[in-house]
Amino acid sequence: MSDQKLTRIAIVSSDKCKPKNVVRSAKRVALLSKQFFHRLPVPRPGQVLGLVGTNGIGKSTALKVLAGKLKPNLGRFSNPPDWQEILTYFRGSELQNYFTRILEDNLKAIIKPQYVDHIPKAVQGNVGQVLAQKDERDMKEELGFDLELNQVMDRNVGDLSGGELQRFAIAVVAVQNAEIYMFEPSSYLDVKQRLKAAQVIRSLLRLIEHDLSVLDYLSDFICCLYGKPGVYGVVTLPFSVREGINIFLAGFVPTENLRFRDESLTFKVAETPQESAEEIETYARYRYPTMTKTQGNFKLKVMEGEFTDSQIVAGLLKPDLVEGSDVEIPEFNVSYKPQKISPKFQSTVRMLLHQKIRDSYMHPQFVSDVMKPLLIEQLMDQEVVNLSGGELQRVALTLCLGKPADIYLIDEPSAYLDSEQRIVASKVIKRFILHAKRLLLLSSTTS
Repeated sequence: MSDQKLTRIAIVSSDKCKPKNVVRSAKRVALLSKQFFHRLPVPRPGQVLGLVGTNGIGKSTALKVLAGKLKPNLGRFSNPPDWQEILTYFRGSELQNYFTRILEDNLKAIIKPQYVDHIPKAVQGNVGQVLAQKDERDMKEELGFDLELNQVMDRNVGDLSGGELQRFAIAVVAVQNAEIYMFEPSSYLDVKQRLKAAQVIRSLLRLIEHDLSVLDYLSDFICCLYGKPGVYGVVTLPFSVREGINIFLAGFVPTENLRFRDESLTFKVAETPQESAEEIETYARYRYPTMTKTQGNFKLKVMEGEFTDSQIVAGLLKPDLVEGSDVEIPEFNVSYKPQKISPKFQSTVRMLLHQKIRDSYMHPQFVSDVMKPLLIEQLMDQEVVNLSGGELQRVALTLCLGKPADIYLIDEPSAYLDSEQRIVASKVIKRFILHAKRLLLLSSTTS
């Protein structure tokens, strides 16, 4: 009875959480690196299993264990067991047979890289060449069409956009032969592309790791993950798709009578504020000429037009051609968050903020409206180059909003953020723009 109480305290109260309590009470526990992990999701043949949880809770860790790339050490960090001891530990469970097949090379598992931004550093050549080298199922042509990659087959991997890299990574995994395919496939994809990618993944009928956007469409069953990010993670038993999503949104697991989040996640539809005629009259009006910009085989043409400072038109690239007109391109002070974030700063987050947005990050209003909701304070002493994708995204949003500007350009603000963090980020951006009374250009493929 005392052990059960310890388990409840360790999970519900983060300030009283002691990982040793989790180890003593859990029958299926592993200590991976320095994070405790309780229970593993079990793939089922011919079915799609979805994993949903916050960033840092262990979704990617679970996939690495199931792929045989990371060995569970059963809570013994200093004296890890060998595989024979691990198999004995899982004796009588489905995981014993699973790990036995992995070790005997009778089960091949492939993981799609979570952070597609890193792919150009590891893969050389053009898209068509790489797919041809990996194509074990003779599916290159079909997947090229389904994932809209035919127009970039001759393009170098390093020149692909975020969405193109995501579809390329999905194709590279899907053309290979395996028994288990593991994905996190939604970042950088618009709604149409997500559904196309989901159809490709669904045809593979294997293990999926995904966020809420198309989880309902993809999965047959769902496991929720909860705990304290970076400290310990717990995997629930499989639920039906609807029940699993509702459990994650509610933050409560009824089968365990356990609440893992203080508040439920809700989605509210806000009305567009109405502007008075007096406010509209005060808007400055800007005109711009017809402009053309070419990059590789992509060409963009913008026709001459007009906008007010209640609307959003801005650009960071200079046009190749400005067609005959006496209209000049208006200039603005712009703060820009790029689509791809490549950390190069060789110091802590604190030093980065101090150098880039010193006045803002020390201002109480900015701390309250931006830094606290985005949980930046807990990252302050971490090295920038060691941050995860979700952590980098939150730091990049903070840097963008911390720079004084007329227009804020935010490209793909939701990439690598989990469902809970996406809701928080959207509220932070909206509140900041309303208070600062500035213009916002939001480029996003989030549904």
